[in-house]
Amino acid sequence: MIFGAAVSCLGTSHLTDEVIRRSKRMILDTLGVGLLGTSTPVFNTVLQCSQLSFFNVSYVWGRPGSSLPPHYAAFVNGVAVHSMDFDDTWHPATHPSGAVLPALLALAETLPVKPSGLELLLAFSVGIEVQGRLLRFSKEAHNIPKRFHPPAVVGIMGSAAATAKLLGLPAAQSIAALAIACSSAGAPMANAATQTKPLHMGNAARGGLEASQLALLGLEGNTQILDLESGFGAFYPDYVPHPLAEVTPTSHYSWVLEDQNIAQKRFPAHLGMHWVADAAIEARAKFLDKYPNADLSQIKKITLRVPSSRYVDCPLPLSEHQARHSFQFNCCTALLDGEVTVDSFSKSQMNRSALKEMLRKVRLENPQDNHSSFEKMYCEIAVETTQGETFTACCNTFYGHWRKPLSHEDLVRKFRANASTVLTADVVEGIIYTVDRLDTNQDCSMLWSYMHFNKHVMHRDERRYSALA
Repeated sequence: MIFGAAVSCLGTSHLTDEVIRRSKRMILDTLGVGLLGTSTPVFNTVLQCSQLSFFNVSYVWGRPGSSLPPHYAAFVNGVAVHSMDFDDTWHPATHPSGAVLPALLALAETLPVKPSGLELLLAFSVGIEVQGRLLRFSKEAHNIPKRFHPPAVVGIMGSAAATAKLLGLPAAQSIAALAIACSSAGAPMANAATQTKPLHMGNAARGGLEASQLALLGLEGNTQILDLESGFGAFYPDYVPHPLAEVTPTSHYSWVLEDQNIAQKRFPAHLGMHWVADAAIEARAKFLDKYPNADLSQIKKITLRVPSSRYVDCPLPLSEHQARHSFQFNCCTALLDGEVTVDSFSKSQMNRSALKEMLRKVRLENPQDNHSSFEKMYCEIAVETTQGETFTACCNTFYGHWRKPLSHEDLVRKFRANASTVLTADVVEGIIYTVDRLDTNQDCSMLWSYMHFNKHVMHRDERRYSALA
């Protein structure tokens, strides 16, 4: 019951400046990758499925004229956030924002009294907090996952907690929402590197919102769901829950987000690929510094020393989703191009003969001291040439990791690059302005209104809105 009490009792006075600052960064980044994701095939497929025979009430991001029941809007927008694996990552391992923010915005649109920006920030922070607390009850959760995809396990709980907070549910209904959500939790890692993986995020957003709506209507669940081995403990064999400190309206609260920062990616791929890319870029620079006009076909062998993780060991990826989960692909792309970008995963780039030839030269090694943890892992690369020379590099912390976070300028630059694929420049700047002032904004409805635009498709309602603006 203590989690339900915490969700119910936490107020805006508990928010700290650092939690607000980091939450705004996460919100801005998530909106950008979500907008970019609206162009993906998997997003379009789930959108078409969700539009069949349903009454429309909440906006679909980047689709003027398209709206859905709130739980389905949360679903398709959640899929968009994770469709390119470009969303944020936390420690212990999960993608925290994508299950929470789409559910909150879909719900907020339907409320008779629209929440203030600070109320939205509070609900978002509560959803992140619940995920962080639950993950810290398991040592296994600190490692790169092997059995369950974490957003499907803790993300749905975060969505339930966040939407319960926005609905103003009391403690008993808040724990009921978590219990209901727990019964929809879990998705196997076997679907990583496939089009199904983004559905895990969409399902988490939808399931948590549905759980809160059912709890609001009086549906109940096991009030001890978070304490039992047969409850949430079913997902982690070493799960040992600890009681939370009592929360009162006037007490200080120690947020996990204040102690543990977020990783935000520079390119759309599994987090482990960022160590590989940075190491490969450094080795490339050393090679070209000595031989400025060298042909990279002179590379004879590439050795990568990375953690053992089966689902990101993909020697010859056949799809963009496999490429996003391939140590080998991201290494070779970085060696050939000096960077990995959104376009790196296009068919034309993946089908390059030079890339395919280089992929066959990569060998993986798994040193025992290279742990399968985003907190402890590293990547070493050794590039051997046909002349017998070897160029090495090592990355312990990539730029964008929580130990070396993106600067605010680079985060905003990433958002502009992603969002501008869908939105006009003035709308992009409007979102940046709105998110930056969420904690002082009494009406945040402009946020989801902006997300509905698409510069390639102007719906009649948007034409009218633009003419009146």
